[in-house]
Amino acid sequence: MLNSVVVAFFVGLAASSPLRVRSPYVVKETHFVPHQWTRVGPAPADHIVNLQIGLKQDQFEELQRHLWEVSDPDHVRYGQHLSASEVNDLVKPSETALDLVHDWLLDNGIHTSKLAYSPAKDWITVSLPINAVENLLKTEYSVFGHEDGDYIVRTPEWSLPQHLHERVNVIQPTNSFFRPKKQANTVLSVEDISDKTWKPMKAPNPPTYNPGTNATAVCNTSAVTPLCLRTLYGTIDYVPQVPGKNKVGLNDFLGESNNRSDTRLFLEQYRPEAVTAASDFKVVAIADGNDEQTQETPEELAAGKDLEGNLDVETIIGIDWPTPLIAYTTGGSPPFTPDLTTPTDTNEPYLVWLQYVLGQYDLPQVISTSYADDEQTVPYSYAKSVCDGFAQLGARGISLFFGSGDYGVGLSGKCVTNDGKNTTRFMAMFPTSCPYITSVGATKFIPEVVATDARNGFVSGGGFSEYFPRPSYQDSVVPEYVESLGSQFAGLYNKEGRGYPDLAAQGYRYVTVWNGTVHLLDGTSASTPTVSAIVSLVNDALIAAGRSPLGFLNPWLYKRGFKALTDITSGSAAGCNTTGFPAQTGWDAVTGFGTPYFPKVLGTLGLSSGGHGW
Repeated sequence: MLNSVVVAFFVGLAASSPLRVRSPYVVKETHFVPHQWTRVGPAPADHIVNLQIGLKQDQFEELQRHLWEVSDPDHVRYGQHLSASEVNDLVKPSETALDLVHDWLLDNGIHTSKLAYSPAKDWITVSLPINAVENLLKTEYSVFGHEDGDYIVRTPEWSLPQHLHERVNVIQPTNSFFRPKKQANTVLSVEDISDKTWKPMKAPNPPTYNPGTNATAVCNTSAVTPLCLRTLYGTIDYVPQVPGKNKVGLNDFLGESNNRSDTRLFLEQYRPEAVTAASDFKVVAIADGNDEQTQETPEELAAGKDLEGNLDVETIIGIDWPTPLIAYTTGGSPPFTPDLTTPTDTNEPYLVWLQYVLGQYDLPQVISTSYADDEQTVPYSYAKSVCDGFAQLGARGISLFFGSGDYGVGLSGKCVTNDGKNTTRFMAMFPTSCPYITSVGATKFIPEVVATDARNGFVSGGGFSEYFPRPSYQDSVVPEYVESLGSQFAGLYNKEGRGYPDLAAQGYRYVTVWNGTVHLLDGTSASTPTVSAIVSLVNDALIAAGRSPLGFLNPWLYKRGFKALTDITSGSAAGCNTTGFPAQTGWDAVTGFGTPYFPKVLGTLGLSSGGHGW
């Protein structure tokens, strides 16, 4: 009670007096160090971080209302997406909050001239050495090592003056151990990829397509090509009408890039009419993101660098051409090497990318992201801030797709909580658990089943968020699925959480050209760009008809769009030494509603085939 009185006093003083408010420091947030990370030693005092301070957004609940209304097909405002300026007006912090944070920074010797702001001023960024951040947040940073050899600089706990606790939502990098892991698994081990032991396979010849040919006639499900995907999902005869007005995007992290030479080789073989797209797609490098087009080093080859990036770009262009593609490549990871004396960037790439795109007024209507990590590696404040940023993009009419993960309900042997109790629990994934994005699972074969591959441990992911409650658009289907499970998996998942994925597509043995040779890749990194490309073609048809793009499509998907999907009823999200969530009739937590069929999707939107080139 006394604390609340003190806070009220300081807040009142700030509103009524020009005097600076000061209050004692109190711990703002603590997050357990994930099991895969171990403290190595203290962080170098001169190591530079780009500190990102997220202020409370003044009218986020109002933004949510707008998001639901413009995304609900039964609402009169459906499709009337907000402009960037309108979104910024809703999420900007109060002047009082800005003044209080500025005063606090100035008290610590940080002048406003050193600060950078997001367009809405809800994020403040400042570059500081570790010793200055430690003083600012009354904390101590350390170097932490991951079991796979990576290093980052983080702190499990940080503090703020008490009067700022209700003004500041999140500060990073502090206690988030999130790493945007690639969601593509190669059928070869890392050792086998090296140029010393690996021998390339012969490129499979694509069969000839004739109008009316069904998918089984053109698909080799052990080597999936664009022709197979375009036939299976019904886009094969569609000719995009408004390329340029309609665009599609993808994300690269972890130093990944999209190799144009490999893309050209891929298109020459599997979509020859689109070969110029290998030179034409646009790359936007953010925060020193990688757009390297030179020969990979032996070390990079051994690590499979750009396998993920090539899979994404080749898949999207292979389906979506001539729709313009924008590849965002964001720096910020991989991380810190503790024996270097010069600063190395260890910042949060998702926040860096998100703040960049929120500041752009012209964005692709669809953005595909194939990276994720365990939800529990991030504190709730970080997860919510990133997810709220996705809501801003959704309100602007941007469809965001994320892979649902590649290890079922969790990697066996790693399914324990990160709260100090080590309780056995299924591992939810982030950002795919965010309710404001569309989560994509993976299938294989024809008829389609849940995608798995015993050779590399790949199992299409699915589950329920521990952080985000079930959104209202899922209320019509998810409770029924949870009830059907009965006591199975009791105590292993959050029955009231946001369920994922929302839908699925092929994600098994995709033909990918990398380092001039053909590889076969598995993962929701394959299914996610596939769904993204299909939805982008749907947007093309909508825009050509004078209508708005789908935008945040989950409310539509759960009300109407599911009728255009092929239900997947075989397989499960095996993991954590269990069979995992099963596929079954209707929505399930491994394939969502199933896989899209383009002509049916158009039908649910009231678009006919006449005169549109399909």
